[in-house]
Amino acid sequence: MRILIACDKFKGSLSAQEACEALRDGLASADPSSDLIVCPVADGGEGFAEAMVLARGGRWHCCESLDALGNSVNVRYGMVSNEEGGEEAIIEMAEASGLHRIPTGSRDVLRSSSLGTGFMIRNAVQQGARRILLGIGGSATNDGGVGMLAGLGVKFLDDRGRELEPLPTSLKSLGEVDTTGMMEIPLIEVACDVKNPLLGTNGATMVYGPQKGAAGEDLQVLEKGLTRLVEVTGLEMLAETPGAGAAGGLGFGLLGFAGARLRDGFGMVAEALKLPDLVASSDVVVTGEGSIDAQTFQGKAPGGVARLARKQGKKVIAVGGRVDSVCREQDVFDRILSLETFEVGEEQSMLRGGELLRGLGVELREVLRRLCE
Repeated sequence: MRILIACDKFKGSLSAQEACEALRDGLASADPSSDLIVCPVADGGEGFAEAMVLARGGRWHCCESLDALGNSVNVRYGMVSNEEGGEEAIIEMAEASGLHRIPTGSRDVLRSSSLGTGFMIRNAVQQGARRILLGIGGSATNDGGVGMLAGLGVKFLDDRGRELEPLPTSLKSLGEVDTTGMMEIPLIEVACDVKNPLLGTNGATMVYGPQKGAAGEDLQVLEKGLTRLVEVTGLEMLAETPGAGAAGGLGFGLLGFAGARLRDGFGMVAEALKLPDLVASSDVVVTGEGSIDAQTFQGKAPGGVARLARKQGKKVIAVGGRVDSVCREQDVFDRILSLETFEVGEEQSMLRGGELLRGLGVELREVLRRLCE
């Protein structure tokens, strides 16, 4: 039996590669005769760059940047050669401007900026990138992309022509956007897994602001700032584009000022990995991530893997650190297994993720046998 293991990360516990290898080791110990194929996957969030660099045989480039609160951080992005001989950069917004970089007690979305992401793009262009693939999941920001644009040379001015800090709290005073100093940048293809517009009840602030620590009056400040940004730029129609609200409005900034293209993040990774071919040549597909919940079916990698498997008539099993009960009632997966069966608690489950996944791999062998009878 040929089994494709295509898992995403178990956030806070295991990378996608580590999760796949742990399941493989458990399965191999239970049935050494199985043909096991490991293929770590990702969507447009954390893990995007690693999956793409691995798939395309790229290399890592390191540079200095800033986190969302302006602290100096060392970051890395991928560089790969394309078929035309040019260089492409593979960047994760979260590497600089990610929520995971900011301790819970220090998070302040009103003072958070995507400036560090702009610096990463600038560095990649200076290193010769002729195309940029940018994953924008996992952000700590809600600045409409003004920080990123400032990192590329754009200036944000008040009604008197005074330069403003590229922060959400500055946007209420915005009078003009000066792009004369913006550096020339190549095509940016954005791995974007959400379809939210910039403004409104389904927009960047109201849907994702609370996840970044915003509440009450803060949400109104953020929404009014983004509204002012749209008014000054005159890009009302663009603000309604699906994905404009991604990453706290970074999608809007990229569309409006960088001529970027928004693409499905998982689709970009699947294409690079030649995942449809791997699924076609397998008998069963195993996928998973830290949490199997409603979001799994809304652009997340395991949901994408399941759709590919279903399309080709393959059995597909999901493995999660935790599983929402609602997900067990759907028909996307043939079976769902959870680390919760070990009853060790969330903290231990994360600390012992590799060990528990190997144990689940042993159990998985029996599930596969029954499923394929």
